[in-house]
Amino acid sequence: MPPTDLTLVVDASVVVSACLGQAAFEPLVGHGRLIAPCLLWSETASALRELQNRGEVDEETAAGGLERLLGAPIERYEGRDLQREATAVAKSLGWAKTYDAEYVALARLLGAPLVTIDARLARRVGGLAHILGPTEL
Repeated sequence: MPPTDLTLVVDASVVVSACLGQAAFEPLVGHGRLIAPCLLWSETASALRELQNRGEVDEETAAGGLERLLGAPIERYEGRDLQREATAVAKSLGWAKTYDAEYVALARLLGAPLVTIDARLARRVGGLAHILGPTEL
């Protein structure tokens, strides 16, 4: 698929993978504008630290991943409407927390697909948002 002006909402599962990969964000950027809720940066940094703590990546790899995160070509969405929409999404899906709901809510607010490799999230969303895996771009 050629590059487009498509807006893509990316979640932490995709961003952690990009931060640890050699190609980083290039495959995603080629398909459009990347945007995420503000919690993405904390969630991704935490996941990188957790991978290091469990011994799944070494300190250098985790540090490199963090640097790629901090320089990632992802826009932060800071609209006040996001928390209301995320709360409504979580309520409609029976979720106690709104973390994952923020990604779904942002996709709904922007009318954009949510790119994730989190199979559990993709299954749980139902028809509330259009879900794509990175290989579907």
